[in-house]
Parts: sequence; C-alpha cells; structure tokens
Amino acid sequence: MRQRFESAWAWTKARIVSSIIVAAATMIIGFHYGGWMTGGGAEQMAKNRAEAAVTAALVPVCLAQSKADPSGVTKLAEFKAITSSYDQQEYLVKSGWATFPGSKTANDKVAEACASALKAT
Repeated sequence: MRQRFESAWAWTKARIVSSIIVAAATMIIGFHYGGWMTGGGAEQMAKNRAEAAVTAALVPVCLAQSKADPSGVTKLAEFKAITSSYDQQEYLVKSGWATFPGSKTANDKVAEACASALKAT
C-alpha cells in the first residue's frame, strides 16, 4: 500500500512540476514573442499613439500659422539660420506658431514636428 501511495505521489508531483514549467514557458513566449501585454502597457501604447495622432494633426496648423504671420518670411529666415534643433523648437514656441487657438501654451511636440517640417521646406 505504501509503495502504491509513493508511486501516485511521484506521478502527481511530476504532473505539477511539468504544469508549472509549461505555464511559465507559455507566459514567457506569449509576452516576449506573442504580443501579449499588461493593461498598463496597453494604456501607455494607446496614450503614445494618441499623442502622435494629435501631433500629426496639428503640424499643418503650425505651418499655416507660419505662412499667415505678417513677419513670417523674416522669422522663417531667422529660424533657418538656427543650427540647434532644440533652439529651433524654442524659436517656434516663442514665435507663437506652435500655440493654437484656445490654448495659452505651446505644444512642445508639435513645435518639434513643425520644426522638422519647416526645415524640409
């Protein structure tokens, strides 16, 4: 009877250990290769995508404000004379081109993207 109990326990122990190993391997493969993510990771990814979409939507407004500015030609020449990308972004913030109607402050990400777009023109 004792031998039968030890044999059953050994079999049960092997099943438990193998189940734990399979579960751990499934989670590692799922999170690393399968695209699984936690709720916090999904929320952060959604936030990043939303910010990128807003930035992409507001860059044309920044470019339009630069064209509508009466002293836009002078400011654009001054902007292009600046070599540092950080200083170019700050110049756009100070010029008001990255400040949108209804907002009191400039959007830094839009200023960065708008600076890239203005450099390309």
